[in-house]
Amino acid sequence: MGMCNLLFVPLEQMHMEYSADDIAAARNIQFSAYICTILATFWIYDYACSFQEECKFLLRSHWTKVKVLYIVTRYGPFFIIAGDLYRNFALNESANECLTLNNVYSCFAVISFICSECFFVLRTYALWNNKRIVLVAMLSTLFAIIATSIGIRFTTIATSHVTTSAIPGITGCSWDSSSVRFFMPFILLFAFQLGLFSLTLIHVVQSWRSAKGHLHVVLMNHNMFYYTSGLLLSGVNVLVPVLLSNPVYYSLFEGLQVFILAILATRMHLYLWQTDRNVNGSEALVCISMSDMSPADRAV
Repeated sequence: MGMCNLLFVPLEQMHMEYSADDIAAARNIQFSAYICTILATFWIYDYACSFQEECKFLLRSHWTKVKVLYIVTRYGPFFIIAGDLYRNFALNESANECLTLNNVYSCFAVISFICSECFFVLRTYALWNNKRIVLVAMLSTLFAIIATSIGIRFTTIATSHVTTSAIPGITGCSWDSSSVRFFMPFILLFAFQLGLFSLTLIHVVQSWRSAKGHLHVVLMNHNMFYYTSGLLLSGVNVLVPVLLSNPVYYSLFEGLQVFILAILATRMHLYLWQTDRNVNGSEALVCISMSDMSPADRAV
């Protein structure tokens, strides 16, 4: 109810009692709360839709490192949602408290990004017949991007301007993320995903030429939909600061990228696990199976 109080305050009264900056800040905080609610609803709805499939996977698959990675990737965003809901709906009267919550949110977001990208790295590694040089190149690039992004991200947060509402009853806080440095991690992530996309596309072309089959079948077997969706989402986050001036929108697309990347990575793994079970380990699927990412980590 507190978040909605702004809607029931007459506009003339607000302008008499509060400055234009106070009203604008309160509206941004309120809009941020709406975004948080939308993202939480989206994530919970997706989880409910795939609940039965996930239960089968968690109960029937063997315990491997990849399964642990799946659990962290799939259920980590629940902590992001919990922290974001608290940040937007709790009474955060202190700017320091808001800054701390932003740091916690960023930590979980970075962990989610890393876990999601690891699935795409392992998938690409499997497609390239477990070539060590490919794995080393991808992991080295990923770790370099992670280290750079973490440094940029937390430096930007520490120097950003935190805003709380001066209007009673408007809970939550917001922070100015319009700094150019804040968007550098998204540019780096886009470049990394473009590299994975290119490696997979090269293998698609090679497989299509050697097999001389239908191109759409080869694309489906190589999970190009998941790669393309992740790449396009990163591209949107790179373009948003150019197209939109209000920093509140940035958190919307950032949250979408965190959640959708996790969904893409885990759905890809579920699809490959189910396909393996359906063909009962057929040799025709070994070359495209997630379970072939390493001898020790069988998905079935």
